[in-house]
Amino acid sequence: MRFLSISLPTLATDRVIRLMRARGLAKPPDAPLATIAKINGAQKLAALDARGWTLGLRPGMSLPDARAMHPTLVCADADPEAEAEALTHIADWCRRFTPLAALDAPDGVMLDVSGAAHLFGGEASLQADVEARLQAQGFFARAALASTPEAAFALARYGGAAHAARILPATLDAAALARRISDLPLAALRIDPATLKALAEAGLRRVSDILMRPRAPIAARCGTELYARLDGLLGRAKTPISPRFEAPAFMAERRFLDGLVRREDIEASILSLAQDLSKLLARHGEGARRLEVSLFRVDGAVMRFEAGASRPLREPGVIARLFRERFEAASAANDGEAFDVGYGFDVIRLAALEVERKDQEEADCFDIEKCQGAQANLAAADLADLVDRLGARLGVRRVTRLAFNAVHTPEFAVTAAPAAQYASKDQHIHDVNHIKQAALSTRPKAFYDEADFPHLPARPIRLLPRPEPIEAIAGVPDGPPLRFRWRRVLHEVAAFEGPERIAPEWWRRGESALTRDYFRAEDTEGRRFWVFREGLFVSETARPRWFMHGLFA
Repeated sequence: MRFLSISLPTLATDRVIRLMRARGLAKPPDAPLATIAKINGAQKLAALDARGWTLGLRPGMSLPDARAMHPTLVCADADPEAEAEALTHIADWCRRFTPLAALDAPDGVMLDVSGAAHLFGGEASLQADVEARLQAQGFFARAALASTPEAAFALARYGGAAHAARILPATLDAAALARRISDLPLAALRIDPATLKALAEAGLRRVSDILMRPRAPIAARCGTELYARLDGLLGRAKTPISPRFEAPAFMAERRFLDGLVRREDIEASILSLAQDLSKLLARHGEGARRLEVSLFRVDGAVMRFEAGASRPLREPGVIARLFRERFEAASAANDGEAFDVGYGFDVIRLAALEVERKDQEEADCFDIEKCQGAQANLAAADLADLVDRLGARLGVRRVTRLAFNAVHTPEFAVTAAPAAQYASKDQHIHDVNHIKQAALSTRPKAFYDEADFPHLPARPIRLLPRPEPIEAIAGVPDGPPLRFRWRRVLHEVAAFEGPERIAPEWWRRGESALTRDYFRAEDTEGRRFWVFREGLFVSETARPRWFMHGLFA
């Protein structure tokens, strides 16, 4: 394992300088810059630039004292939220080097670069490239490489000015490693200030001061956290990092010497990446269900576009078309511009964030059943392609389809769900017969058989959102209605069919749900209604109630 820690000691003031430059302002070259915050009712320095540190200013100093020392001091209000957001943007930009980038707040980023350094010419070249690119963006950075996050953190902040001094080779043995870190201050262990002060009062200020001393007395006085940090620094304990984003299952990327600025070139690059990603997915028998394109701009900005699929995908043309739709949607929402290209994108990455098993399908042209199955699969693929394109343009959650719930109550038997969630062909409804069969599955067979009523619909054409109460008169308590009043209109029943009994789910019998007896009623004017009586007479209620639930054509 190899970790690269990036320290940004002047992040707060670098952010202010970037804002000043964007607004056409300039700081006097010899004047120090500080951010100030109100602490215990007094204005104090929160952060300093390199010039301020050189002149002897320190965070926590009161503003009047600092101005007395250096009247040319330039001040700006501290903004912790903006500083955290800037650090987040830097961490996202660092994903151009590795997908595993974690925040190391408040002033750093930690990268897991295991197996990735050779892509950038080696560890020394990677370290120099990171620092140079951040410096070009206006951020002073110090990077260090080691086999543990603790060692990388310590070297990035206390490892010296030379690049070589901030790289711990993976081949160092325990004795050589101890010699390399022995001169580091104890602050490199990231222990709390109170413990650090107690150790300093005891004359222990460097790592070497505790390396050769017995652990028990120091641990009894300062706690076990000190030696847990030391073990991590020495590589005796492994500490994981928490990346901002999970590493994708499969990934393909392109790097360019000159940034791409034309949308046509960007889309062509995505198509080329989709071809490479398709080969990776086919080799492992997988298909992508969720994809992401990351565009890394030359000036450090990062843009991400995500697209979901209703089925496992690995067709390059379909993948490229999804992101073309995403760009069109972004363009429509941004006054005709899909994204701000700035000076261009020098890295484009296509990643499969979620994958699903997709076996190779073969069809025998001389087998009629297989050919019919292939045609059905093509029809399902066309429907899924339409769902994916609409989802990419409008949003995955806005493209819905009817899904059936395993409940008896008709008004809750169907719900709208994102269409992209349905991936298997068993969940796709291809024809009216399947829809009818699914609707019939919510009623007991003992009271309805499709063969007995082949010309009647399974459910009314119009189902009311909520059953509406009606006033009904029946010949006997458990009989059909003879007449009923709905919405102030009296209807005389000329014919009826039923009852169709729908009982509440057995696991809900302890609740207030009652049995329903549904009737198809036709009045003297030929209008047909779907009404039901709620509650069995005597066994469930003494006064059953009647409701209108739907209308037939």
